[in-house]
Amino acid sequence: MACPVQFLCRGLRTVGLVLLYYVFSIGITFYNKWLMKGFHYPLFMTLVHLTIIFCLSALTRRATQWWTGKPRIVLCWRDYIYKVSPTALATALDIGLSNWSFLFITISLYTMTKSSAVLFILFFSLVFKLEEPNPFLIVVVLLISCGLFMFTYESTQFNLEGFIMVLLASFIGGIRWTLTQVLMQKAELGLQNPIDAMYHLQPLMFLGLFPLFLYNEALSLSTSEKLFRVTELSPLLYSLFTLSIGGSLAFGLGFSEFLLVSRTSSLTLSISGIFKEVCTLLLAASLMGDKMSSLNWLGFVVCLCGISLHVGLKTYYSKNKGPSLRQLSSKGPELELPLLRQNGDEREDSAADDYNDEDEEQEITLH
Repeated sequence: MACPVQFLCRGLRTVGLVLLYYVFSIGITFYNKWLMKGFHYPLFMTLVHLTIIFCLSALTRRATQWWTGKPRIVLCWRDYIYKVSPTALATALDIGLSNWSFLFITISLYTMTKSSAVLFILFFSLVFKLEEPNPFLIVVVLLISCGLFMFTYESTQFNLEGFIMVLLASFIGGIRWTLTQVLMQKAELGLQNPIDAMYHLQPLMFLGLFPLFLYNEALSLSTSEKLFRVTELSPLLYSLFTLSIGGSLAFGLGFSEFLLVSRTSSLTLSISGIFKEVCTLLLAASLMGDKMSSLNWLGFVVCLCGISLHVGLKTYYSKNKGPSLRQLSSKGPELELPLLRQNGDEREDSAADDYNDEDEEQEITLH
């Protein structure tokens, strides 16, 4: 048995990682919403974020290579174009549409609608026969769908255009996390490390989102006094500084998610994500003035019950069925979707059971 001090240290480490994840996740949501009040160019903002994430990933790779003396993985052009580009395009559209929606909807409606992404993940699991239909899935779908309907019903701050954007982003997000998991679990690609994955994804994400930016924002941005028609240097520096903060938060969010999964378990991230949504809505109501009726709050609780039931069922089934299939071969094996094959089992040590700090195998989750 491990001594109490080791349990305490392990618990404190988990709490610290969860709080770090909360800071970046909740922070970037409120920061982007605040920034969109005065800077109405969400696609350009996303492009700047992608550039900053790429630069920070490159610096991290270089520092890691210098520290360990081992070269980092660099994909060949064929694998980069054919195997990475679908994931990059789906990720770019998911993030771009999510940021775009902040021009129209409140944080509470955004948070609630993004929670519906689990429905689309379930849909893809059934389409690709990755999940066998069972009554529990029907209950999960009904709870989340009814909760979303109750939350948006007669909402005083409802915006159809923004709602459709977030719903489309959630749909694409189901595709995004599926492809991301496949990408990171293909051993021959060598992208199991999240920093390497982010480094390779950002350039293609930039290219995928750039045409949409040219069509929707390029002309108005080129004539805006926010950047290209500034008469003084200080407003330009202020705009660049505020955009850079968002990019740093985006990099920290991606890194903290993977760090939390690798040091604890995917179940920890999933449960943390549920409570994070509660915190986000409470903060949105108190800080941003989001108005929600009793029916809206009840709908949120119903939706959380559906997500919690899904997480609990997957954890129960994964324990009963033994170890889940985590590795994907390159010949079209069984895919493992986020939250569909949750594995909350932590590694058990051998006879000594010293609860050391071995990293668990990384697993992408929805939240």
